[in-house]
Amino acid sequence: MTTLFISDLHLDATAADAAEQFVAFLSGPARAAAALYVLGDLFESWIGDDDDDPWCAQICGALQALGDAGVACHVMHGNRDFLLQRGFETRSGCRLLPDPTVIELDGERLLLTHGDALCTDDTAYQQLRGVVRRRAWQRRFLALPLATRRALAGAARAGSRRHMRRAPPTIMDVNPDAVQRAMRATGVRTLIHGHTHRPGVHAFELDGAGARRIVLGAWHEQGSCLEWRAGGYALRDLERTPAP
Repeated sequence: MTTLFISDLHLDATAADAAEQFVAFLSGPARAAAALYVLGDLFESWIGDDDDDPWCAQICGALQALGDAGVACHVMHGNRDFLLQRGFETRSGCRLLPDPTVIELDGERLLLTHGDALCTDDTAYQQLRGVVRRRAWQRRFLALPLATRRALAGAARAGSRRHMRRAPPTIMDVNPDAVQRAMRATGVRTLIHGHTHRPGVHAFELDGAGARRIVLGAWHEQGSCLEWRAGGYALRDLERTPAP
């Protein structure tokens, strides 16, 4: 059967078209898969498992329905939704995966990661990442009132957009040496990641043998999905019909 990989949906209350397409994807093509892997940034932000916005409930309900239909759903933290915790698992029926994770499909070991940890040339972001991934920081943030967390998340998104506009494009991509170190450390020949919003398949040589890096696309303008089945794989664009 087919295994599906997606990432960087960046869903929030303002992304109605993307949310509608994702819900349709879960109730349609995803039902024929053995498993679905979401490699980070399912949400534009996640301010805690107690977020009571109705759109959060809609997305979690659609994921729960996919699991009830027999499709295993795995979700990895991204740089936007790193606060997903056990409450999300309960609400959605999904299983949270550590980043990175190695799985085996059809006899091949695959390294899965969101991809932000591989962007080592962006030192300012890596410093921030090190702070917000600390459990002590997360406990303090999650102890704040929901409205305060929502306001801080909005300010953080604005700051991220400013950083992306100012930073040289080259540092926003993965570092080749970091990619090779990660693959060498885990003994894999295939890496699948998102984060950079630059979908494609990159073939290269690693320690004298062929290797590949598969990059998943974002869902800002249309959907993007990697379909993996015995004998091959395909990176597909999923066209979106604009909402009336």
